[in-house]
Amino acid sequence: MDVLWSPWRYDYITAGSSAKTSGCVFCDILKNSASDEENFILKRAEFNFVILNIYPYTSGHLMVVPYAHLDALDKAEKAATDEMMDLVTSAQTVISKVYTPDGINLGMNLGKAAGAGVASHYHMHLLPRWIGDVNFMTAIGQTRTIPETLTTTFEKLKGKI
Repeated sequence: MDVLWSPWRYDYITAGSSAKTSGCVFCDILKNSASDEENFILKRAEFNFVILNIYPYTSGHLMVVPYAHLDALDKAEKAATDEMMDLVTSAQTVISKVYTPDGINLGMNLGKAAGAGVASHYHMHLLPRWIGDVNFMTAIGQTRTIPETLTTTFEKLKGKI
């Protein structure tokens, strides 16, 4: 039997019960003393920041997150949502150049019922996709294979968005 190890997932699995946080992973990242590189923050803009998803579906999976802790897009200032879309556009261009995917999913889940993992702080996902990236491992084995580390992804994208 083959075994596919993914020990970095343990932090995600156990965080709900043992982590001492404010309840918002994004706000906690902004408050901690780690560097942007350690937090995988690719860009800080006036109203939003761009960060790698540390539990990615594919290499290059990133998010645009507002600094304001809001649970819905319609609660944000227009300047913040305009900037978010500008960052999404820039990130799409960079992901396309660096990863040459066949497509890119853009997504925002507002509320737990919509699938939001962090329902109290809205954010936009950008997810490069390739034809055939849903294969046996994902569909049957319920396992994703990510071909590069977050550090490698960060190095490929930093300074480009």
